[in-house]
Amino acid sequence: MAPPFLSFLYKQFFVTPTKPKGSITGKTVIVTGSNVGLGKEAARHYVQLGASSVILAVRSLDKGNVAKQDIDKTTRCGPDVVKVWQLDMASYQSVIAFSERVDRDLKRLDIAMLNAGIAAGKFTIAEKDESDITVNVVSTFLLGLLLLPKLKATAQQHNTRPNLTFVASEVHRFTPFKEKSAPNIFDKLLEETDDMGDRYQVSKMLDVLCTRAMADQKSASQIPVTINCVNPGLCHSELSRDSGLGLTILKFFLARSTEVGSRTLVHAGLQGPESHGQYMSDCAIEQPAPWVLTADGYRVQGKVWGELMVKLEDIKKGVTKNL
Repeated sequence: MAPPFLSFLYKQFFVTPTKPKGSITGKTVIVTGSNVGLGKEAARHYVQLGASSVILAVRSLDKGNVAKQDIDKTTRCGPDVVKVWQLDMASYQSVIAFSERVDRDLKRLDIAMLNAGIAAGKFTIAEKDESDITVNVVSTFLLGLLLLPKLKATAQQHNTRPNLTFVASEVHRFTPFKEKSAPNIFDKLLEETDDMGDRYQVSKMLDVLCTRAMADQKSASQIPVTINCVNPGLCHSELSRDSGLGLTILKFFLARSTEVGSRTLVHAGLQGPESHGQYMSDCAIEQPAPWVLTADGYRVQGKVWGELMVKLEDIKKGVTKNL
């Protein structure tokens, strides 16, 4: 097996994800973080594939409406296909309010693409954790669990298998994840650090571990929803706008276009039970970092999941029972 960075370089230079195919006529899709970048392009693809309703879940309604106008124009869809709903992943109350609106206003939910994320350049606190951890992990899995009842109901009522997809990253392979040995991993991640690049990598490692943990809790035969995670590769987007010169230079030479990267998201959201709990990359199932598959990786996976469940129950009592 090639070293992680060499494998990353090969894929960036020589692998181009295929354009999405198929039809999702009549289906409803949510894409978080979709006013720009990968989320916006994924939403555009879902409209082109025939979705009857695509929800742009965004922090800024003004920016979301600009994105809607662009998607409407380029796809020539009807005015009611793309909708803009507010969602601030740095606020647990906003996440809860969004899920309540889903329960109240949507008749069905077929694909939940949880793409919203940040790569903070400076250490800041959002809610009770460092902002990368809050947005990329805690709020993301809070939202995933809150959306599961609607996804399950859709499966039962429409004889279909919905998808819940978390956007992970290749960079989960690069972190030494020193915090994994701490008595409480989330408490350790609350300690201030200057290495915010590694903190982002850790947040994406946690995404991979928690996706796998969810699938361990409920196998594909035990839940009518496919849960997976996806790596879009290094793409041109606004995610890393606060991440410094080094990543900017790397993106200049290596990054995929936003549209090409978004193909991986769309593909993951269309996959069946064979992808349950899996890490998707370049429109295929791929093994995550080797450490994840070791006995120690599995032990830490269970520890992280247990700690996260305690946090989520504190935020919204009963939410962990949704799985």
